[in-house]
Amino acid sequence: MASSPAAIRPATLIDSCVLLDVITGDEQWADWSAAQIATAMDAGRVVINPLIYAEVSVGYQTIEELEDLLPASDYEREPLPYLAGFAAGKAFVRYRRGGGDKRSPMPDFYIGAHAAISGYRLLTRDVRRYRTYFPTIDIIAPPPPPADTAG
Repeated sequence: MASSPAAIRPATLIDSCVLLDVITGDEQWADWSAAQIATAMDAGRVVINPLIYAEVSVGYQTIEELEDLLPASDYEREPLPYLAGFAAGKAFVRYRRGGGDKRSPMPDFYIGAHAAISGYRLLTRDVRRYRTYFPTIDIIAPPPPPADTAG
């Protein structure tokens, strides 16, 4: 039985925070984020969805500006799968039952659900919510800061 192409060349969903690090030249994170995007591109497909696209688009006046920054030849566009919408809703219910105060699912729920349902890795710096609500995702993130051992 042949291996699936996805198993050989994994897909990575790129969170907007990582894209914005590079686009804005963030002093702390631009180099790390650019290196991780390059690694993901070398390893396989790099994917964004409409929510990620929308979050990045906020700082731009025209779609042409955004398309120049996120060329479709580098960043595959995928719609949000309906199963991911369902999974996002279920994660949101858990969030609300756990005391969360938002009234509708946040983009992170949809992004995490998209990665989980599609079997994609997720490149992000916003780890906590993804690990809490989507523990099966392979998350690529900076290492946590060392624990403060000063007493």
